[in-house]
Amino acid sequence: MVQIYGTLGPACDDTETLARLFEAGMTGVRLNLSHIGLPGAAEQIELLHAAARRLGVTPQLLIDMQGPELRVGALPSPLELADGALVRLGADVPLPPAVLPHLLPGQEVLLDDGKLLLRVAEAVPGGALARVERGGTLLSRKSAALPGVDIRLPAMTDSDRENLRLAREYGVTGVMQPFVRGREDLETVREALDDSGGRDIRLFAKVESLEGVERLAELIPAAGEIVIARGDLGNAGPLWKLPALQKRVAAACREAGRPFMVVTQMLASMERCAVPTRAEVSDVFNAVLDGASSVMLTGETAVGKHPVEAMRYFANTVREAERYLEGQ
Repeated sequence: MVQIYGTLGPACDDTETLARLFEAGMTGVRLNLSHIGLPGAAEQIELLHAAARRLGVTPQLLIDMQGPELRVGALPSPLELADGALVRLGADVPLPPAVLPHLLPGQEVLLDDGKLLLRVAEAVPGGALARVERGGTLLSRKSAALPGVDIRLPAMTDSDRENLRLAREYGVTGVMQPFVRGREDLETVREALDDSGGRDIRLFAKVESLEGVERLAELIPAAGEIVIARGDLGNAGPLWKLPALQKRVAAACREAGRPFMVVTQMLASMERCAVPTRAEVSDVFNAVLDGASSVMLTGETAVGKHPVEAMRYFANTVREAERYLEGQ
């Protein structure tokens, strides 16, 4: 049976909504630790377990680590980036120090899974001036990417290591390692988990870069499950190449007998709308036909206006795909 995950966030930050998500078909949840640690999320986690106890279910709890992913720093308030405006990267938009030497004229900078696009106009001390080519609202800790630039960061942050140390205490069943670049990243996380008493906690490898795709053969044996994370993977090249990358990873996992998950924007329109698009429903259905063992909603349940309805459409589409496969 395909596992169906939602993501914790303000839109489902109460026991009643979480219980309704389980009733709608959710089997597990993701907690994004890019913004918070496990102790800071203790109340959310207890609400989750309370909802599960009410319904007599045992949920899967996945924590999504910070890892080597590039992110915007803390902003005092949401930042409106208007088309055509000049902004200072490193100041108006805080970025990790490792990024700053790569902010050369002409360099694209993608923010928030590519929703926002800036292009460097001029390098300045401590950063760069960049023109907004595709604007919108930028929030703290959103993803950042520099297409064509390889920036090497450690596999885990100090916060990641502390979260792994506490994982069993908070009922974590799986750890999602972002931007896996090779087997050594997974071995580093696995060792830290085992040393913390988490030998039974599964390790999910998020494939979010072309390097991850190219090194799949070494990732598959080292991961409990591969995650086709389409947000940043879609930033790794022209977006129209993403479907072929997804198919390639899925085929490799099927051949190796390794479970895989498909995630990102599966019902993205339902962050605002009460009904998904036909294309979104078809995307979910086809992910199951491709052999996905898990699928996940992110913003749809975390911050969307219709978290329960999104989960209902999501789960019903997954189960319909399973029935289709059974009838083949």
